[in-house]
Amino acid sequence: GFAINLFTGLIVFNLISECIGKAPALILGQPNYVTKIVFPLELLGATAVAASCFHAIASLVVLAGFELIATGTIPITAVLLPLVWLPLILGCLGGCWLLSALGVYLRDLPQFVNVSLSILMFLSAVFYPLSALPDAWQPIMNLNPIAGAIEQTRRVLVSGHPPSFTYTALGIPLGIAWCEASFMLFQRARRGFADVI
Repeated sequence: GFAINLFTGLIVFNLISECIGKAPALILGQPNYVTKIVFPLELLGATAVAASCFHAIASLVVLAGFELIATGTIPITAVLLPLVWLPLILGCLGGCWLLSALGVYLRDLPQFVNVSLSILMFLSAVFYPLSALPDAWQPIMNLNPIAGAIEQTRRVLVSGHPPSFTYTALGIPLGIAWCEASFMLFQRARRGFADVI
């Protein structure tokens, strides 16, 4: 029931908020990497995403135990979770690159990002399924990619349904394009890092 759905939503949201929350200070927090040594700075974003994924996987193990105790089974569709999370992880990686580059130039960005994450939490269907909303609101909420990722994660982990074809068919190419664009912007912004730091 409710607790499993809530926990599932929180796992996805925490994965995103951990990546995005850390991102603006990633480069600023490592000035030596920028000024003294030649270091592939894009790895900082990738490492932050990997660490967040590790924490999310640990939470998934707890969720699986909780599901087994509560319902006696884990849906077979749970094996499709990597397919659901691929767009999500690509989105986080792109977001990390973009925000870490912007964070060097905009020093107030961390505060802005933290406030935005608090608002996003309530707009992302963490505490309730999208189906609980009035029909008129559902298409609007579906525009929020976080709500989509949470909803699809619940489909494969809780309801036992495969992920929606539209979500994976659109999400994966869009995630790759977003990563590519963010990486190019990061590389362009990077030239000025040493001057600003």
